[in-house]
Amino acid sequence: MSDTPVNKLQKLRQFGQSPWYDNIDRRLIDSGELRSFFDMGIVGVTSNPTIFEKAINGSAVYDEKIKRLKKEGKSLEVIYDDLTADDVRDAADMLSGAYDRTEGLDGYVSIEVLPLYAHDPKKTIEYARHIHKKVSRKNIMIKVPGTPQAPEAIRSLISEGISVNVTLLFSVEQYERIALAYMDGLRDRLRLGLDLKSVSSVASVFISRIDTKIDNILDVFINREAEVEARDKIAVLKGKMAIANAKFIYRRFKELFDDRIFGDLKAWGARVQRPLWASTSSKNPIYSDCIYVDNLIGPMTVNTMPHQTVLAFLDHGHIALTLESDLERAEAYALQLGELGVNLTTICEEAQKEGVLAFGRSVDALMDSLKAKVN
Repeated sequence: MSDTPVNKLQKLRQFGQSPWYDNIDRRLIDSGELRSFFDMGIVGVTSNPTIFEKAINGSAVYDEKIKRLKKEGKSLEVIYDDLTADDVRDAADMLSGAYDRTEGLDGYVSIEVLPLYAHDPKKTIEYARHIHKKVSRKNIMIKVPGTPQAPEAIRSLISEGISVNVTLLFSVEQYERIALAYMDGLRDRLRLGLDLKSVSSVASVFISRIDTKIDNILDVFINREAEVEARDKIAVLKGKMAIANAKFIYRRFKELFDDRIFGDLKAWGARVQRPLWASTSSKNPIYSDCIYVDNLIGPMTVNTMPHQTVLAFLDHGHIALTLESDLERAEAYALQLGELGVNLTTICEEAQKEGVLAFGRSVDALMDSLKAKVN
């Protein structure tokens, strides 16, 4: 007998992985659909500027509030803050039970610092404090892009007790920087005599974009090859590198949060900073629509899934501990990629820069839309 939809999400949690939902929209909140996802086993919500841009531009449900706020004399930036904070606050209230039940492991809603501040730690800290105070819920995480400038902000916010979702991570190197910054923030907090258990963090590693970028490069190599055998050898790498990269990051996570490094903080009640798999919808129609869920299941992780991926996984996802399997094969793929002259680290650096720019464009488009709606 196959698992029921509820049991599939619950079984992920039995395997140590928390299923979160990568979407927020006033229509989902008001209709009760978001609550139904929580009832099925979703235990967290992530948002980003692109999600909010689609939600606010995609319907008229926000229009009345936008016009009212404008009449009150509020700027477009304040209107943006009010709209997003209201949605996050309401979702956080619905997840407060999950937060309490898991003793602060899950039940979070994430809201992102403006992409404009991605390379400015001081402004990131200032805006994070502002939005944390505005939403005013214990179970929110402030999303901070994991740029080279991010560690300063992460360390400061964690030391202050503000939970952080570090987003737009792609490479092992990017991941390691922010994991160490999280630990530094915990140590600062400990020196101040403050408790560690009340603060939490996840490291959001973007998955599908790696395959998209590398597959495009591989297609160029394939088209250059005259020999079928050579083309087939390259084609084997398509759809493989994003999962391989996630396995490498998970391996580094286990090393960094081993008791030899993290044990002193753990003894004071500190939580590990779990890897969170983001961008887990399949962008290539020839790949399974559950490819980035089925193949990334492992303990002490989160997978935040967009709407259609949740439905696909409930319908035909496969549950098994896959995250640490075939590591040698993943290393062989990475070696073969390197032999082709493709540098995975460089690809990841490009992807992060593109991600910051894409979120920035979403905020710009949303501001243009708000301006049109109030005129």
